Amino acid sequence: MSSETQHHEISLRTHRRGTYNITEEAQSFLNNLRVQSGILHVFVSHTSASLILCENADPGVRRDLELAFASIAADGDPRFEHTAEGPDDMAAHIRSVLTTNSISIPVIGGELALGTWQGLYLWEHRTRPHHRRVIFSYHP
Repeated sequence: MSSETQHHEISLRTHRRGTYNITEEAQSFLNNLRVQSGILHVFVSHTSASLILCENADPGVRRDLELAFASIAADGDPRFEHTAEGPDDMAAHIRSVLTTNSISIPVIGGELALGTWQGLYLWEHRTRPHHRRVIFSYHP
């Protein structure tokens, strides 16, 4: 078991707007380190994708979140000035700012200390496929 901060980066290919479960990748990183306790910090280095801890049993929860965000930040809103990459461009930035680009999760007994129904998700806010960079950092 290392007493130093350890890092791991994944590249995730998204297919469209939506949520992508990365809980297993995070836990696998911890398993490879063979650590027992500390903090896992997760960071997505993009301005049009975010991270969420969300219900992992009923996918309807994530679909409802998408519906709610569509009413908050609609694609193609004529009031948006920033549309350089298409009608979903500014809406994606708003969605990202309203959520978060980093999450810290306690590690207890070598496991992510998530609630029974929680999962860690990358939330793609763009309508087209993208490669997303996610960095895991373990802190003892």
